[in-house]
Amino acid sequence: MLAGIRTRDLRKVYTSPPPLASGGGFGFGAARGKGKKQPKAEIVALDGISLEVSPGEIFGLLGPNGAGKSTTVGVLTTRVRPTGGQAWIGEHDVWGEQVAVKRLIGVVQQRPNLDFTLTAREILLFHGAYFGVDSKTRGEHAEKLLDRFKLTDRADQMVRGFSGGMMQRLSIARAMMHDPQVLFLDEPSAGLDPQTRLLLWEIIREYNQSGKTILLTTHNMEEADALCQRLAIIDHGKNIALGTPAELKASVPGGYLLRLRFGQHSPEMLQRLQALAGVREVRPNNDHSADVYADRGGSLVGEIANLASGAAVELCDVHISEPSLENLFLHHTGRSLRD
Repeated sequence: MLAGIRTRDLRKVYTSPPPLASGGGFGFGAARGKGKKQPKAEIVALDGISLEVSPGEIFGLLGPNGAGKSTTVGVLTTRVRPTGGQAWIGEHDVWGEQVAVKRLIGVVQQRPNLDFTLTAREILLFHGAYFGVDSKTRGEHAEKLLDRFKLTDRADQMVRGFSGGMMQRLSIARAMMHDPQVLFLDEPSAGLDPQTRLLLWEIIREYNQSGKTILLTTHNMEEADALCQRLAIIDHGKNIALGTPAELKASVPGGYLLRLRFGQHSPEMLQRLQALAGVREVRPNNDHSADVYADRGGSLVGEIANLASGAAVELCDVHISEPSLENLFLHHTGRSLRD
């Protein structure tokens, strides 16, 4: 059975007590809080996210740290109870049919959570047994996964001596042991060397070609572009863009982004920039920098330099970016995905 993913107006609000002032003789917390219950602060992690991932699709959630990516995965994998909204895996309501949902999914969390007292082989076999895979099948499947993830030579060693990359590979192999219909990967390539990252991408594509649905979170634009058939860019718990990587990149005005740094610019200088052929949009960041979205890149630099010289404005630096998901995020939020 092929299974997709769906969310509708998903919300998650975390509550925690506000920090109390302390030290330096200031007793605000004690004076105000004695015998009284302090009000709870609210942190909105998800603010009405609605998504629809088709069965057999590789779908990405792209955004900076703290955007709500991991919380979304937590809700969909039954680890985080939402404050509002609904979520489904296939035809099953995530919080109404948790057992059915858990049988359909495999989960790789952001940080490996392996049992250090077991060998790599034992971790895979025990995981298969937990999901009811018979002894013969789980033995064969474990061997295939150990080989595919290049772990055969360390299969009977305890994982406490594994490198971070080996632990990540084993975590993904474990998630695949019961052949889930939907695989969740929370920043799967974080901290991996380039060779291991390419191996992981190859395995993800192979698994998807067997009809499996994959949802991955990342703040790596290259990874999203290389793997995802569609993706959503989220920030502050909201969906700010949705589409294929090509569609999203094409939606940036002009495509090219020129980040300019001046000694100090003026409104007149910005107006002249806007009038240049091919310039779609000029956005000042502060008195010393501006972003120019344009249909061309390098050929504009000379014209910008001439304008700055004619206006007696010092042009300190020019950085040109070709159409990219990073540019899209900058256009929507005014900040980098790595912020």
